[in-house]
Amino acid sequence: MFTLSGTGIGGGIVIGRARVLESRRFDVVRYHLAEDQREAEQARLRRALGEVKADLAALADELPAEAPTEARALLEVHSMILDDPSLADASLALVQAQGWNAEWALSHEANALAEQFAAFDDPYLRERGRDVQQVTDRVIKSLAGMRVRPVSGEPAIYVASDIAPGDMLALKNALGFAIDLGGTTSHTAILARSMNLPAVVGLGSASGLVEDDEWLILDGDAGVLVVGPDEPLLAEYRRRQAEQIVEREKLLQLVHVRGRTRDGVTIGLQANIELPEEAQQARDLGADGIGLFRSEFLFMNRRDLPSEDEQYEAYRASVLAMRGRPVTIRTLDIGADKALQTVPAAIASNPALGQRAIRLCLAEPAMFLVQLRAILRAAEHGPVRILLPMLAHRHEIDQSLLLIARAREQLRDDGAHDGPGVAVGGMIEVPAAALSVRMFLRRLDFLSIGTNDLIQYTLAIDRADHAVAPLYDPFHPAVLKLIAGTIRAATRAAKPVAVCGEMAGEVDATRLLVGMGLREFSMHTASLLPVKREVLATDAARAAERVARVLRTDEPLRAATAIRGLRGD
Repeated sequence: MFTLSGTGIGGGIVIGRARVLESRRFDVVRYHLAEDQREAEQARLRRALGEVKADLAALADELPAEAPTEARALLEVHSMILDDPSLADASLALVQAQGWNAEWALSHEANALAEQFAAFDDPYLRERGRDVQQVTDRVIKSLAGMRVRPVSGEPAIYVASDIAPGDMLALKNALGFAIDLGGTTSHTAILARSMNLPAVVGLGSASGLVEDDEWLILDGDAGVLVVGPDEPLLAEYRRRQAEQIVEREKLLQLVHVRGRTRDGVTIGLQANIELPEEAQQARDLGADGIGLFRSEFLFMNRRDLPSEDEQYEAYRASVLAMRGRPVTIRTLDIGADKALQTVPAAIASNPALGQRAIRLCLAEPAMFLVQLRAILRAAEHGPVRILLPMLAHRHEIDQSLLLIARAREQLRDDGAHDGPGVAVGGMIEVPAAALSVRMFLRRLDFLSIGTNDLIQYTLAIDRADHAVAPLYDPFHPAVLKLIAGTIRAATRAAKPVAVCGEMAGEVDATRLLVGMGLREFSMHTASLLPVKREVLATDAARAAERVARVLRTDEPLRAATAIRGLRGD
């Protein structure tokens, strides 16, 4: 018996037999073709691309009505990657120009594209490189005459180095997933959450250590995989499993309960989404609104920029799904490398510090105006807020507000309707912004604290870098002081302020943030009900007293100990 630890995606505990899937990557054969063979090789590659696209479309068509909304959208994302000219067209060109065989050309272009995604600072965008590799692997299998078919039979826990969304959906008998690679923002994780199946990612070497038919315990909440458990441990986990089922049923009873502390303070609990289809799920779980709509997905893995009408339809769908609850749309937050093929921007040696987010949008005003017009049009159908990412300077705010005003003028000149009273807010995710927050509050209607980037920039830690990831500390006193100072300044200015980073969805941080004065949280939909339960058990006044003492310490260990003690009240 041994235990492996990774990142838990949720879904509770499951016990079952292991099914180990073949390694995600495999050696790609390389050879040169004579000129008279290249046209046939291009045809072979086109045929494989078409087969994979047809397989993905068939999977989408076969999805049952009760399938999670994310499933169809993620299949469409993989289908879009197949159409990306930087992958398909570039590979075909290599076959013709260099005489490379299809597998060699495709894997070469896929690696180049994945490296571009890997340069992003945003963990969600960085994970998209794995989508490229997953799609490429599927095409290479097709070139070898292998097709992914639906799998049924005895229920099993699937163990793999990596697994694509389409392959996950083909595993009809899955009890859960144990994956070597990936993080919380991978599409594997997103789909597992939406399927309500236990999953643990980032296990490192599970696929090489686990054997078929071994008994496994998979704890998707704790991020633990137990291999070959003995009978006493099985009995203990069966007991925990039964308790979790009861707890899950209790949580569902909170859907229509208002988020209010024991001493009567109302706390808004909103959802973060990447896809318009997720808005429905957020509303079904009682979200008070969408606190963060990441608009990046509309721009990724495509040969052209999304049109104004395409963006408008996506934003409109989210607004209508929320039925009068506010939707906060963050404008394009993407780095300045080659991920956007249609936007000419210099490649930054360090994209985290380069022309990303609002800097890129202001450098490309035509692109930015298209998005702003689409958002303003969607606001005709319900309350919408515009959120500007990675602000650090006054001129960025002023230029953005001027462009928003220009977008309104353009719509009116065209006779198009725009929504009234669209609030404009800014992300506080750079320490400079937190330290000069009063300047932001004089110009903006609301603030949203992006704790993921704020922590990384404050501590100079890339949490995706395994060498320094242990130093990533959300509860470091310096980070806490920046968050608390931002909340305090916004409260004094009578401006709304939210936290939309991962900290908002951490139950261990709920009382800390309430004690800081936070009254608006935004998180992944899976965290809504657990955080609401914690809010209902919190005394805001008592938390404020305790947190004031936490903020007086400069010692990380003392701060962490005090924060753990908050839940003991």
